[in-house]
Amino acid sequence: MAAEQWLKAVQEAKKTAIIQDGKRKVHFMMGDGKEMVEEYHLDTNVLTRRAWREKGKLGQDVGWAVEVGDPDPKPLDNLEVSGIRESSNTPIISRRITKVSLEWRIRNLPYPKDVYSVTAENDKTITVRTSNKKYFKKISVPDLERVGLKPEQERISFTHQFNTLIITYKKPPLLIDLEKTILQEILQLKTRKESDVQCPTS
Repeated sequence: MAAEQWLKAVQEAKKTAIIQDGKRKVHFMMGDGKEMVEEYHLDTNVLTRRAWREKGKLGQDVGWAVEVGDPDPKPLDNLEVSGIRESSNTPIISRRITKVSLEWRIRNLPYPKDVYSVTAENDKTITVRTSNKKYFKKISVPDLERVGLKPEQERISFTHQFNTLIITYKKPPLLIDLEKTILQEILQLKTRKESDVQCPTS
């Protein structure tokens, strides 16, 4: 049921598409007022970025929250403002999607592979722990939540190299089918190329 609701929300959203920088960029205005932007690689049609427009408590625009792809670079350190600088060694999570799997990369984790455990939890998260108690993180999986599924342990695998923990989650068939259906919708959209965009005349 959840998968059908998500598909319906995408189908009924106001969508505009443009080809820019070798990517197909699609803007969705959902019926509930939420805004989502997706970017697809032109050659492979693999999703490379998904972001949601964030609203503050008073309805003001507070920028975009990146769900898939590299996090937006933060504004330069507020060292003059706050006197605090975030350590460059802080673990950073980025997400990737391939045709068959969901992937998370957590950089700045220097511990050896046998220290980590990555588990599917009943609270619908994938949880990363280290036996040396140096790192703990619950990762939500919106792709699975949208189709009403919980993470399954047997679909999780991980590797560790270059101080980066790479977690791979094999997509369930329901998610693969849903993504194919949504991609068909997107490929049928009337798509402008960046060079076609005219400056609006008043």
